[in-house]
Amino acid sequence: MSSRDQFASKIGFILAAAGSAIGLGAIWKFPYMAGTNGGSVFIFLFILCTVFIGLPILIAEFMIGRRGQLDPINSFKAQAPSKPWYMIGWLGLVACGLILSFYSVVGGWILSYLFRAISMSLTGQGLDFAALFGEIISNPVEVLMAQGAFMLLTLLIVQAGIKGGIEVASKWMMPLLFIFFILLFIRSITLDGAMEGIKFMFVPDWSYLNAKTLLLALGQAFFSLSVGVSAMITYSSYLPRTENIVSSARNVAIMNIAISILAGLVIFPAVFALGYSPEQGPGLVFIMIPAVFEQLPMGGLFLIIFFILLLFATITSSIALLEVVVSIGVGKKTQARKRASWLFATIIFIVGIPSALSYGIMSDFTIMGKNFFDFADYLTNSIMMPIGALLISLFAGFHYSKKISQEEFQSSPFLFKTWLLIVRYIAPIAIIVILVRQAFA
Repeated sequence: MSSRDQFASKIGFILAAAGSAIGLGAIWKFPYMAGTNGGSVFIFLFILCTVFIGLPILIAEFMIGRRGQLDPINSFKAQAPSKPWYMIGWLGLVACGLILSFYSVVGGWILSYLFRAISMSLTGQGLDFAALFGEIISNPVEVLMAQGAFMLLTLLIVQAGIKGGIEVASKWMMPLLFIFFILLFIRSITLDGAMEGIKFMFVPDWSYLNAKTLLLALGQAFFSLSVGVSAMITYSSYLPRTENIVSSARNVAIMNIAISILAGLVIFPAVFALGYSPEQGPGLVFIMIPAVFEQLPMGGLFLIIFFILLLFATITSSIALLEVVVSIGVGKKTQARKRASWLFATIIFIVGIPSALSYGIMSDFTIMGKNFFDFADYLTNSIMMPIGALLISLFAGFHYSKKISQEEFQSSPFLFKTWLLIVRYIAPIAIIVILVRQAFA
């Protein structure tokens, strides 16, 4: 029996794993990706890619983690001794640390906006929200303080452990996230002209049905499920062996799709109702949403709810990223968790300083033509995550014998054979196509 801490309940694990997946990928990136790639067709392809490629890789991560009952590096070492598969764990460690280094910067921006929303300084003044966003992200003192505050929130949860920290936080934040989304959804669809946003999401424009949209939807499916960086391997290592990983993975995927669709249903009806364009790109959340809510009755209140919601989603992802790093640093020495949490959170904060300053005093510093923030984003999301997902898929598909993987799968023979076909051949080919596309983009 493993001495590792474990989730106290299946629902606690599912909410924590869903929280890892449901972050900026679902609420920030999904709406602007859908908005710039045809709306309904992108959404349809995203759902297909999530179900038929992302979900099988997610099951593979759950299988590796639950079977290993160790941190990612030692889990691969235990299951494949004398073979270099453990490098997947090291890749996950570096990727999670680097992602969190710039993810915490965005978390800091959210805190800055939430503070302004609570102080009612975002509504009723005819603000230029594009100029405000530029002012916030270029202010070195504010961005560093906000980034530090966000990292502090993250490490306080992680240092409390699985049951007392991550599971408790997820059980509170995830239901509240759904409730807040429903409130915003109801408000958004009651606006005059909101049906245009609904049509944009659900009435297909088939001119967008092409290879580019498919590849973007596949990349979004990987990004939004957090596969490829060992976060799900880490969380599932705290699962008892009796849990059914297929049903757990299915529930996580369903929740991720639901939140992504809800995010679109909150944003697009309001955007269309007030005469804006959905093709606003990454500034949709920080520039468009405040502008939209400013024009609504009780807009200040709904803006506070929106940024609380965004903060919850971001923290549930950030604690998963930090947990990967801490779990590797701690190993079986559970008494070292608090010290490790502070140590690694501090290191990640320092690594993130260039990202925080990328739109201010370090804006002229570039790597491959990108500022430090954009380079870190590109390196992790376009290279590290696909490579990690590829290796995890190959490990689960070919390293395990059919007998072992079928015992872990715990589902029907038909579903098992379908899963095995996908992780052995279909998913690797799809990921390689993404990597090649990135290389020649």
